[in-house]
Formats: sequence, C-alpha cells, structure tokens
Amino acid sequence: MKLKVLLSALLIFAFASANAQHEMHTKKDSTKNDSLKMDHDMGDMDMEFPMSHSYSLNLPMQRNGSGTAWLPDASPMYGMMIHAKKWMYMLHGNITLRYTNQDLEKKGSRGSDKFDAPNWFMFMGQRKVGEKGLFHFSSMLSLDRFTEGGAGYPLLFQTGESWKGQPLVDRQHPHDLFSELSVAYTYAFSKKTDFTLYLGYPGEPALGSVAFMHRPSALANPDAPISHHWNDGTHITFGVATLGFRYNKFKIEASSFTGREPNENRFDFDKPRFDSFSARLSFNPNKNWALQVSQGWIKSPEELHENEDVNRTIASAIYALPIGDEQNLNATVLWGMNKTKGHESENAALLEAAYRLKKFSFYSRYEWVQKSVEELNLDETIYGHKLFGVNALSLGLNYDVFNLGKFRTAIGGQVSLYKANAMLDNLYGKNPIGAQVFIRIYPALMKM
Repeated sequence: MKLKVLLSALLIFAFASANAQHEMHTKKDSTKNDSLKMDHDMGDMDMEFPMSHSYSLNLPMQRNGSGTAWLPDASPMYGMMIHAKKWMYMLHGNITLRYTNQDLEKKGSRGSDKFDAPNWFMFMGQRKVGEKGLFHFSSMLSLDRFTEGGAGYPLLFQTGESWKGQPLVDRQHPHDLFSELSVAYTYAFSKKTDFTLYLGYPGEPALGSVAFMHRPSALANPDAPISHHWNDGTHITFGVATLGFRYNKFKIEASSFTGREPNENRFDFDKPRFDSFSARLSFNPNKNWALQVSQGWIKSPEELHENEDVNRTIASAIYALPIGDEQNLNATVLWGMNKTKGHESENAALLEAAYRLKKFSFYSRYEWVQKSVEELNLDETIYGHKLFGVNALSLGLNYDVFNLGKFRTAIGGQVSLYKANAMLDNLYGKNPIGAQVFIRIYPALMKM
C-alpha cells in the first residue's frame, strides 16, 4: 500500500512536469530538432530571466549543490527546467524501489533485509530582482516515512537519531517529509563579488560537503554513507540562517542554526533553537574541482544524549570530468571528525566515484569510520570505551532500460563488503556481506 502511494505521487509529479513542458512547446514545429527548440525557447524568453547559479547571477548553474555548498562547474545536472517570463523553475528527484539484505550469509545477529524505496523530490525557482539582485526558493520533500517506516532501512554499522526512544543502530533513519523549505537573496556587487542571505526552516547550514544525495559521485548509490553524521548529518536542520560572501573563486560563509537533529516525528516542524554555529571556506580553482573546509559547533545534536555537544571539522574535494556525450567521471574524497568533550575524537574518511557511459553507471564507495561503543549501542562493561574502525566497500551498477517522459528508469545491483574489529565478530560475523537489487527512477541529464 505504501509503495502504491509513493508510485502515485511520482506519477503525479511526472505528469505535472510533462504537462508544463507540453504547454511551453505547443507552438513549436514538431519537425525541428532539440537544439532548435532550445534556441526558440531562449528567443521567446524575457532577457531578465536568470539562467544562473541559485545564489549568484555570475556563476553557472552546474555549481549548485545542496544548501549553499558548491559543486564543480563541470558537474552533470539531472533535472527538468520550466521557463516562465521572469522565472526559472527546476524539478529534481530520485526514487529507488529495491530489495536489500545487509547480511547475505547470515553471519551475525545485527543484519536484516527489507523491501523499501528511499526517495526525495525537489522543486526550486528563482528570478532576478532589479539589475543586481537574485531571489531563490527551494523545497525538498521525502516520503521515506511511508516507504521505510519509523526505523528506516537496514544498513550495517550505520548510526544516528532514534526510534521509539531507542538509538538507531545498523539502520539509516528516514528523512523528514519536509526536508528543505528555504529562501535566499543574493546581491551582486560585481561579476566577481556577491553577498547572500539564506534562510531555511528546514534548511542546510554552511557545514560540510554537498550532501550525499546531491553529489554526482553518489547519485546512483541507494545507500547513505555510514559516515553520514560526520559530514552531512545537518542537511535537514529546523532553523538556519547563513550569510555568505563570494570573491572570485572563493566563498566564505557563517551560519547560525539548530543543533538538535530532527525528532522521531517525520511530519512536524521541530522547534528552531539557533544555538549552534558553523563557518565554511569554499574554493573552486577551476571548472573540475570544488574544495571546502568547514567547522561546526553543534549544541546537543542527539536527543538521547542531551548533554553532549559536538565540534565537527570537515574537509572535502569533489572532482568532475566530462568526457563525451553522456560520458563523465565524478569523484569525492572527504574527511570528517566529531569531537565530544570527555571522549576521543572520532574520524571518518570517504572516497567514492562514479563513471557514466551512455546508459551505464558504474559506482563505488569506500569508507573508514571510527564508531564508538556508545554509537554502536554496546555494553561498556563488556567492550569498555574503545573506538572500532569500520571499513565498508560498495560496488554497484545501473543500466537505463527505458524512459518515462522526462524521467529515466534503470535497473541495478550493489554489493557491500564490511570489515571491523574482531571484537565485533560475535555480533556482525567476520567480514559480513550486504547486497541489493533495485529499480531506480530519476530525471534525465540536462543539456547545458
């Protein structure tokens, strides 16, 4: 029943998008090729219409990431644009109907399996305000609570947030129905300098790299990283205010935001607190690279550990290389560190890459994460206060089988290999293996 609700929502989403596109093209000669149609559209458009980055009139759209984070200018863009006289709108989304088994050989007691459908949908719009101003809004919705349930989906060694008063361990929490509702205004002092005010409820503060579901290197992977709460765990924050200043290839940002992570009710709006702070320096040296370093001072992020504040430090590099028509290489490397008073620093490293060749998408992700006894919800009288290094390697493949309007449908599969401290073998087994098969629906590549 839940999957039927989700599929119905997706079809409505696709139909509305296709209908809007149809209305724009009814007066065009059907014998013209796609490039001539695009030229005709551009000619009919008011010159005030902003074909630009979401937070700068003088940057390319491809640099859009999540929140106000940057991607490389050479990044591929998947989505659908809808043009109006003074507005540009964009639709984006992803849904993966799958079966996942996180302990294929049944070596331990913590793995489980499930039929589910991780998903998210975005709708954005922007327009010029005067000669130098740019207004932008973003909305992001997720039906995870319907398709994943309150406890989310199985994912070995994943930690973070809670369900029914118990910490979620070896499961990825569902995302909130309203994952982003934000507005922003940018003023361009010149082509090289601009100033941005971003407000979100919920939104994403200036902390960390682009969130995993928006990185080109991770788009085809249905799973969240097990280092999620070392890098992009703040991507849904109920109360965010960010100021950003860009000079040429650099941008510096500062955010005040709510430190507490979303509560177990995925349909409500949590209390805005503005008790936490972050700063981020971004640098795009050329069209192929996006670099950032950021620091966050997060007040009481976990509801079950109210007295624990976290200092989070993150550095990352994202690489994009267009090779040919429907052929590209995208990669991300990042490091994150969580420091809680009275505890050892917990580190995480991630390296992921995706290679797109026409209808094929090959991807991989390697992670090394230090998980504490507390994170894994273990008995301290037995395990002490150790940090366990966890290695996770995932390899996967997507293949596009047909199109649904402006959306593509792919089939795929993934295998995940885990290796952790031998002390955990009694719970997880030695070197457990996870696997999944899926059908993925996502927007087509935009021709820029």
